[in-house]
Amino acid sequence: MRLRARPIGSLKGRARPPGDKSISHRALIMGALARGRTEVEGLLEADDVLCTAAAARQFGAIVEKTGESAWRVEGAGGFKQPGETIECGNSGTAARLLIGAASGYKLSARFDGDKSLRKRPMNRVIAPLSQMGARFDAPQSKLPLIVHGGGLKGIVYRSPVSSAQVKSAVLLAGLQAEGETVLIEPERSRDHTERMLKVFGAHCDQVEIDGALHPRVRPSTLTGARVYVPADPSSAAFLIAAALITKNSEVCVEDVLVNPLRLGFFETLLEMGAKLRYEERRDPIGEPIANIIASTSDLIGVAPPPRRAPSMIDEFPILAVTAAFAQGETRVVGAAELRVKESDRITLMVDGLKACGVDAEELPDGLIVRGNGRKSVRGGATIRTMGDHRVAMSFLVLGLAAKEPVIVDEAEMINTSFPGFARCMAALGADISEVV
Repeated sequence: MRLRARPIGSLKGRARPPGDKSISHRALIMGALARGRTEVEGLLEADDVLCTAAAARQFGAIVEKTGESAWRVEGAGGFKQPGETIECGNSGTAARLLIGAASGYKLSARFDGDKSLRKRPMNRVIAPLSQMGARFDAPQSKLPLIVHGGGLKGIVYRSPVSSAQVKSAVLLAGLQAEGETVLIEPERSRDHTERMLKVFGAHCDQVEIDGALHPRVRPSTLTGARVYVPADPSSAAFLIAAALITKNSEVCVEDVLVNPLRLGFFETLLEMGAKLRYEERRDPIGEPIANIIASTSDLIGVAPPPRRAPSMIDEFPILAVTAAFAQGETRVVGAAELRVKESDRITLMVDGLKACGVDAEELPDGLIVRGNGRKSVRGGATIRTMGDHRVAMSFLVLGLAAKEPVIVDEAEMINTSFPGFARCMAALGADISEVV
């Protein structure tokens, strides 16, 4: 399926994006690991998360939809031997977190994914989990692979990358390991796993090493809990960016997760001169939530520090598009992780921006975008997305503010993270339609 975005007059109104994908995955996995009932409100019902729901069933949990974005998980106090391959679709989060959780139990589980996920590196979780005692049949250190779990021992693991997926895999395995498990990373990645482990009653805290605090878990039995899933800031980013770069626009994005470790994109927007503010801040679930109001802005190019990369890793594609409408150079570095996401997002974004008439350049761990203001982007291209949902949504946003329409291919993959994206945007005034 191909989608076309046409230039528009303005965006106005209020919108609530779907539930946060990171929290949705974790709620289902921890609910399946726990004893008793877990009630989840606001679950993201996207393809990636539904793969995790199916996996939880295969590992022995009862997982049922009970209403609009409402789900119930009846856990059995741990994972059971699955009868079939665990299919993770396009989701690296599902694969890596489930592999970590499964490693703690005496079972053998085969994991697989789609052609994109099969290309993504799994050694980053295989290495620490093997140190803990798990065994793997993984000749290429990629999917498909088989994990043989059980008999783990806790470790202190210094991760070479700042990755919430790696951290989460190790901490989930540590729940069933002898002794304590500590994860040290170069820069702090998103901390939803640590926060949610506490909600489920795990022995999870922090320990100081080399002058910094790092997460630690001890053997724990999880207990079912109630989980509320706020709107995903990575999805909200598209609506907010669209309001900033289109003329005469103001949009209120409601109920957004504003965890400090997820706000790198919004911090960068403020440095660019974005008219952006937070309202109705609240914290009902151990995760901060707010409404975000964004309006048309004259932006300038910036160079965010490399240490900020982990807090905005999923927003780099839409940041690159936003930078195309800024005045001056935006240089983003410290994001080599983008090379091994659903696609090589650095190459795809630079190629697509160039096709739309934007001066853009690849760097080994990032990119440079040289913008010339809000009225300067030509558009008028058909973008190759390689099935990457965030690349597709980013260029559809570009098409709303460019001089000429933009078409993206393989747009059906948007359902992996933001089902109803075109409909949500249309309610604000966007012109996005299928190309027949």
